[in-house]
Amino acid sequence: MRSLIVRYPVADGVFRVLTTLTTAAVLGIVLWLLLGLVLKGAGDLSLAYLLTPPEASGLGGGISSVLVNTLLILSVCLLVVIPLGLACALFLTEMVSPASVAGQATGYCLDVLSGVPSIVFALFGYQLFAITLGLGFSIVAGGLTLACMALPLMVRTSQQAVLRVPADLVEAGHALSLSRAGMLRRVILPSARHGIAAGIVLSIGRTLAETAVLLFTAGYVLRLPGSLLDSGRALSVHIYDLAMHVPGGQPRAASAALVLVALIILTNLAVHRLLKTHRD
Repeated sequence: MRSLIVRYPVADGVFRVLTTLTTAAVLGIVLWLLLGLVLKGAGDLSLAYLLTPPEASGLGGGISSVLVNTLLILSVCLLVVIPLGLACALFLTEMVSPASVAGQATGYCLDVLSGVPSIVFALFGYQLFAITLGLGFSIVAGGLTLACMALPLMVRTSQQAVLRVPADLVEAGHALSLSRAGMLRRVILPSARHGIAAGIVLSIGRTLAETAVLLFTAGYVLRLPGSLLDSGRALSVHIYDLAMHVPGGQPRAASAALVLVALIILTNLAVHRLLKTHRD
């Protein structure tokens, strides 16, 4: 049968060239930024830099306490975002029709919240968690505020992943008389795991790079926290402080920025590794 697709070799060639150039430009910008960080900050990177506490406002010593604070804040955030975000996504897909008024209104609200500037979440978290709930500048206040900021993204991403589960798999589950819980555990969640993991990775990336929220909620303190109710400086805040407020702190800020980039890459690899292990 004669093909109905009309091909335009010139247009196809132009499109291929444009997409190649665009991809090369984006990769070039990323590599340029990373090269600048490496040239400025690679000299200070060492095992001692990661394992010793900062001194002289960050100009000496390392970043051990800052790393611990960052991981603690991220842990508090993810402990809220992952279960709550996944539960909300499943509720919206399984219990609420996307075409209903409630489904459309909820989706609109999630989209609006995803685009709210971080400084608004910072003021909200400072008022609610630090003042109203009496948590003050603390690891918990910072993690909960970051959770509020990342939750809409996690819910929306997981919701779309669940909605993209093939209909034939769902029908096969119904044919096997699986309960709703069994359907979720055996069919829907395994099929949607890549999209859910993408939501987790995006949430981690947004929270690790956040500065304004943590300035208003977690604080500036460089020492190791005694508990989750103590104040602690995160890595992004440390980079901001070195670059903007500490004379001669640019090289140290670049070193901390390289560690932050490496931390984001490692979390991505860890999530993908967990997915591969689960699939195998």
